[in-house]
Amino acid sequence: MNLETIIHPFEPVFDSNSKVLILGTMPCLVSRKNNFYYANPHNRFWQVLSAVFDESLPYTVEDKKQFVLKHGIALWDILQSCEMSGADETTIKKPVANDLTKILTGSNIKIIYVVGDKAFKFYKKYCQKQTLIPAIKLPSTSTANQGRFPLNVLIDKYMVLKTGRPAEYTL
Repeated sequence: MNLETIIHPFEPVFDSNSKVLILGTMPCLVSRKNNFYYANPHNRFWQVLSAVFDESLPYTVEDKKQFVLKHGIALWDILQSCEMSGADETTIKKPVANDLTKILTGSNIKIIYVVGDKAFKFYKKYCQKQTLIPAIKLPSTSTANQGRFPLNVLIDKYMVLKTGRPAEYTL
């Protein structure tokens, strides 16, 4: 297995009005090249958020930033650096967590969601002691997860971002 050292290449998105923090694990290669979160066109993150908030799909980085900020959402990733093979999160070695203090002190975060199983495990292991905020796990929006979570189920699960109430489905 060929591991590559990856250093998180871009800043979090948040402002003083952000109430919800969504954390991934580490940006994939496409996201790193495009310098923004969930930039792989096959990832369903932006499609899901557009459906949840009944808005047009944002395409540019600036549109995506404005979209999440408009809805009180902050975006970042749990890891500041790691070694990983490709986009396979199961190969992550030597993880180093981001310091979430920057977001928590510069916003009004009340709830933290993590995207996917691996992010949830890393959050519990490396971040929860710092934040003192238990995270809620949301399913991954990756196409690798579409068999387990079709688009309509993802939208139902992510509706909690709008309603504050979790969907009836269980993870």
